[in-house]
Amino acid sequence: MTIISSPRDLPQLDEFIEYEELQELKDRYGRAPVLESSRICIDNLRQRLLQGAASESTDSLLAAVFEHVNLSQSPKLRRVLNVTGTILHTNLGRAPLAQAAADAVAEIVSSYSNLEYDLDSGKRGYRTTSIEKMMQDIFGVEAAVVVNNNAAGVLLTLAAIARDKEVIVSRGELVEIGGSFRIPEVMSESGAKLREIGTTNKTHLKDYRNAINEETAALLKVHRSNFLLEGFTSEVSIQDLQLLAEETGLPLIYDLGSGSFSEALGAVLPNEPTVKEAIDTGVDLILFSGDKLFGGPQAGFILGREKYIAKIKYHPLLRPLRVDKMTLAALEATLRLYADPNKARENIPLLQMTLIDLEELRERSSRLLARLQEHGIVASLEESSSVLGGGSSPGVQLPSYNVVVTPASSQSAQKLDSALHQAETPVIARIVRERLHFDLRTIRAEEDEDLGSILLNVLKEDK
Repeated sequence: MTIISSPRDLPQLDEFIEYEELQELKDRYGRAPVLESSRICIDNLRQRLLQGAASESTDSLLAAVFEHVNLSQSPKLRRVLNVTGTILHTNLGRAPLAQAAADAVAEIVSSYSNLEYDLDSGKRGYRTTSIEKMMQDIFGVEAAVVVNNNAAGVLLTLAAIARDKEVIVSRGELVEIGGSFRIPEVMSESGAKLREIGTTNKTHLKDYRNAINEETAALLKVHRSNFLLEGFTSEVSIQDLQLLAEETGLPLIYDLGSGSFSEALGAVLPNEPTVKEAIDTGVDLILFSGDKLFGGPQAGFILGREKYIAKIKYHPLLRPLRVDKMTLAALEATLRLYADPNKARENIPLLQMTLIDLEELRERSSRLLARLQEHGIVASLEESSSVLGGGSSPGVQLPSYNVVVTPASSQSAQKLDSALHQAETPVIARIVRERLHFDLRTIRAEEDEDLGSILLNVLKEDK
């Protein structure tokens, strides 16, 4: 070990990079990242010494390089433990995929695949043929198309059905979605002309009827999936709109949004329209997300009548909006689970989390509580509520339990929360009235042990 007391004692970079202690890092990450981190750490130490800092050693310099390299080369997109109780947490990637879907993705991306190759004919195939057939069978519709998200589905549908024509939509349904994107702006990019009717809180059937003219190409119904409109309100049901569509010969497009498909989920969310209910009304086109209440990967489903799907399927915009092989693999695995409702409920994380037995959740939470209390952590078990999130079923609260940690007098909830974010596996919790709340509904049971260990490391270290 060499003591470094002044800038003159600093090792030369080209010599330092050859230290035997750095060989492991170079083998793991390559020479260039280790060289860059070494340069930065030597420069930082030089600045500290010039400012009068105490002497350091080559060992501490090597330790700094190890830390810098490992930090700079660690993945920026990381697995986290979501204990917020928000199931479809948009900032945390919404719900995890089923293991079968994750396995399918891993298999497809690790080798070649028949993405656009017909194994029977030995000729080029269409990448979504098989998935579209599965969608037709499972949803019971004439035809189907899948794109990369629901907003893309809206854009593509209107471009194919109503470019340079009018689409009638209620003013109260022109919502803003995540990231400050507004559905009216997305719709306008399709080339369709939006004909807004009614007022923010009230729209009547006569408003639709009076707006129809020779320029009208379609009627559009948008489910308000991310906010509630209560009080002095009125809207036209999808059933009444379908009758008007049949009467006028106009296509009715239903942007369902969240895409609830499981009957068991429907029982928990009675006010959330389901895909089956939408199909049963006989609407011409139904659009919804794959990664919300359907519990699959990010995708946009477009289901409906073949004559309209054909226009969408062969529109030029489909190419830039198409899904990749990873999405197709995950979708196929998820759809196969939905072929058996029991398998879907047992294996799709969204359904597992939403429909979890409350007593099971209490027992898991109690075990975590006992583990924390054994180590002197001030904590309690409290009744709470979880939410769907992700712009789905606003106002719906699911009974739950929270393990609630009260920081010691030397601690603060904000400081502990920041420390949890910096753990090897970051933990994302909630702070309520200066206490940390942990809802185990939104992690797998097998992750409880990891969560407990991380909490003990952070809470005991910061005490």
